[in-house]
Amino acid sequence: MDDRAQQVLAGLHEFYAAAPGGEDPGDGADGALRLFHEVAATVPAYQAFLRDRGVDPAAVVSAAGFARVPLLTKADYHRRYPLPELCRGGRLDGAETVAVSSGSSGEPTVWPRSVLDELVVARRFEQAMVGSFRADRRRTLVVVCFALGSWVGGMYTAAACRHLAAKGYPITVATPGNNVEEILRVVQELGPLFEQVVLAGYPPFVKNVVDAGRQRGVDWPGYSIRLLLAGEVFSEEWRTLVGARAGMADPLSDSVSLYGTADAGVLGTETPLSVTIRRFLAGRPDAARALFGDPRLPTLVQYDPATRYFETHDGTLLFTGDGGIPLVRYHIADEGGLISHGAMLAFCRTHGFDPTTGLEGAAAPHLPFVWVFGRSLFTVSYFGANIYPENVTVALERAGISDWVTGKFVLQVVSDQDEERRLSIVAELAPGVAAQDGQDRPAARTALLAEAIREELLRLNSEFANYVPAAYQTPQVELRAAGDPDYFPPQVKHRYTRPDS
Repeated sequence: MDDRAQQVLAGLHEFYAAAPGGEDPGDGADGALRLFHEVAATVPAYQAFLRDRGVDPAAVVSAAGFARVPLLTKADYHRRYPLPELCRGGRLDGAETVAVSSGSSGEPTVWPRSVLDELVVARRFEQAMVGSFRADRRRTLVVVCFALGSWVGGMYTAAACRHLAAKGYPITVATPGNNVEEILRVVQELGPLFEQVVLAGYPPFVKNVVDAGRQRGVDWPGYSIRLLLAGEVFSEEWRTLVGARAGMADPLSDSVSLYGTADAGVLGTETPLSVTIRRFLAGRPDAARALFGDPRLPTLVQYDPATRYFETHDGTLLFTGDGGIPLVRYHIADEGGLISHGAMLAFCRTHGFDPTTGLEGAAAPHLPFVWVFGRSLFTVSYFGANIYPENVTVALERAGISDWVTGKFVLQVVSDQDEERRLSIVAELAPGVAAQDGQDRPAARTALLAEAIREELLRLNSEFANYVPAAYQTPQVELRAAGDPDYFPPQVKHRYTRPDS
């Protein structure tokens, strides 16, 4: 048996033998430093990268020295060097497969993967499936609603859940992909054979599935639905709304959001503890601003610093983690921040709230927190104010609006013939809701939604309230049918912003 096979066998044995949770991983700094030296010794691209910047790896001997190591970016590292040189020994054949990014920031990118990389990600899925969904004691059907093929989300989810099934959990995986008809068929045919059904996908698409099922009389509560989500920030109003439509009883444990990227798989996981804290902060914007330094509510997850070591840089996140392309101080460009487990609990308690009440064991892991707003390229600038999709989302989730929209929209700034700039929102109507279903109704809906968006922008975005003249604060709203090919093409990861036009 060669060295690679022995490494894989050892990794598989360690994963299958380990119980979920485990010891306190510490702050992860020592492990990140060890990975730096190992990568500097074995990866040709990283050797060239350090040499070009005058960095002697032997001189980096402490956490303080590690914090001065130059940052990696996709542009100056991944796209600069040939793909094999980004891998250990300059060999691409150390990976069994490749994943492709969705290209949300531009050109799609290839990331080599091995089964050992899958196992690291499977631990995060294990945390969600056991800590939140209790899949160690409930027969569970996982329905993968992410796009399949080379894109990272669907294949990684299927692989990770299959590893959990092989480990002995009563889990079965179905892979209809992002095909609503096939998802509904799978759920109705197989769902009665299980104690719970997990829908795994992007939040707006999963909402589409739930809404389509309700229109067709699917008994969602009868399947004990759970949601495993990734890819986008969503509000607690969204969690409550979709949870109610799917018949979910416990918002703390019935849905889990994963913080994941094509670059390194899953980086962090919502837990009942993190959801408890986030729901508290959603109702206390003063506390949220004090913690996050921003009026927006980010995704809040817990992470294992032993496998993904986070740092911050000018209000954005860096991480160090192993993989087919090992990454050291990789600048992922997500806006966000970090707080230790102890500091988070202390913060909540100073605001009169103890988030651990009623939570035990896997529901409240002793892990640090990372919060993520998303990438600044997903904003638009209007009168100098940065407008975020999160500011608009909550308007579409209002009672009296959420019943006739899907939650998807496109935010952009447009110019008319006189070069007047206007904030434009194109929103997707729910399936079965016609764009023209009465002489006055479309106009009433667009006016209602436009006013709701204006009110939420004034409430949530101080730049908007102070920079944008009152005459320009009400956006232009257009409603388009579900699946509109120009704005909401099916089976494509949705983008909430477009370049100015």
